[in-house]
Amino acid sequence: MASMLLNSMRTCPVIFEFSDVSVQTKSKKTLARPSVKNIVLVEGVRTPFLMSGTTYADLMPHDLARAALQGLLHKTGIPKDAVDYIIYGTVIQEVKTSNVAREAALGAGFSDKIPAHTVTMACISSNQAMTSAVGMIAAGQCDAVVAGGVEFMSDVPIRHSRKMRKTMLSLNKAKTLGQRLGLIGSIRLAHLAPELPAVAEFSTAETMGHSADRLAAAFGVSRVEQDEFALRSHTLAKKAQDAGLLKDVISFKVPGRDIVSKDNGIRPSSMEQMAKLKPAFIKPHGTVTAANSSFLTDGASAVLIMSEEKALAMGYKPKAYLRDFVYVSQDPKDQLLLGPTYSTPKVLERAGLTMDDIDVFEFHEAFAVSYHNAFLFVKMCINVGTPPTEKFNLWGGSLSLGHPFGATGCRLVTTVAHRLQKEGGQYGLVAACAAGGQGHAMVIEAYPQ
Repeated sequence: MASMLLNSMRTCPVIFEFSDVSVQTKSKKTLARPSVKNIVLVEGVRTPFLMSGTTYADLMPHDLARAALQGLLHKTGIPKDAVDYIIYGTVIQEVKTSNVAREAALGAGFSDKIPAHTVTMACISSNQAMTSAVGMIAAGQCDAVVAGGVEFMSDVPIRHSRKMRKTMLSLNKAKTLGQRLGLIGSIRLAHLAPELPAVAEFSTAETMGHSADRLAAAFGVSRVEQDEFALRSHTLAKKAQDAGLLKDVISFKVPGRDIVSKDNGIRPSSMEQMAKLKPAFIKPHGTVTAANSSFLTDGASAVLIMSEEKALAMGYKPKAYLRDFVYVSQDPKDQLLLGPTYSTPKVLERAGLTMDDIDVFEFHEAFAVSYHNAFLFVKMCINVGTPPTEKFNLWGGSLSLGHPFGATGCRLVTTVAHRLQKEGGQYGLVAACAAGGQGHAMVIEAYPQ
């Protein structure tokens, strides 16, 4: 059945043509509900997403988050004291700025009277930031909230070993020279070995790459099929970048270095070149490689979310309505990357829509196998069908644009809003998986043009 699903999806045409003319939004039923506050996306921006260890290497996470916030301020012109709350998502936290939302907001010049907090939910951290903002507005607590996310993989915290940490803490408490010398004498060479961070599940000790390889084997997805999907992502991202469609990307002057204005991980290759790479996780027979996996990325994003009433009162033309959303969880061992498989039918049911009603799909591409031809689960095919390729991630995805863990969600939502405007669609669907076997999906409705 899985191979039938893959074969059926391969017959779908892929649209590569872009134009500069926005299309009038199709007329369908609206998801507006009586007595329910309309909440809108006013604007969304992001720094260029760069491969870790490149131009951003000497910065700190709050530097990137601050740049995104400043870009949002510049693009919207909103007064710095007109925002009610700021929420940021991040995954690997810098201990000096554990509440990176607050530090970035202060650095960007927002009023110090604006509260800010930071959330973490693996790769859907900025999704959580946005839906938290939606909840605060829906509850009447706020009218304007900035949500965003940041990830900085160029300088992740590396800890001393547990024994070394205990010794150092004890040294700090030692009162006599003898106590200090005794503790120093207890240090062994093995204690000096650092604890390196790993993108692995705490509950299973398995990396996502291993899980992706097992998923490929379970559903019979070949190395060639994964490479084809990755090549598609890079090719579409390059075309979108060259056509000027990635309008959420802001230019950023990196201190002491050049101005950065483009993502640097978009690299269309060839099937022949990709075939030369060795398996990255399960060796020698695995099918997941560096070419068909998302790469470690530095970047930040920010969106301005408001009640429709407040946005219009301030003279803004919103980009989209943020409608129904869901979060799901499942087995972190065998279903780690299948969050969208479970979240998509739930959010469609909640919104009263079908797959055919969705005009734009933007799914997070953790690995090519995760969403090769959109879904691998037969259950998904039986229940609600599969996203047609001609609507799916047409401006590239995480495989090519990059995936700063905490920032990707805002990119997905902003891209849906821009594509709906460009293509004249009415409904878009965002979906993403996350560590811990969790997932998220949201329905977005185009704002009338």
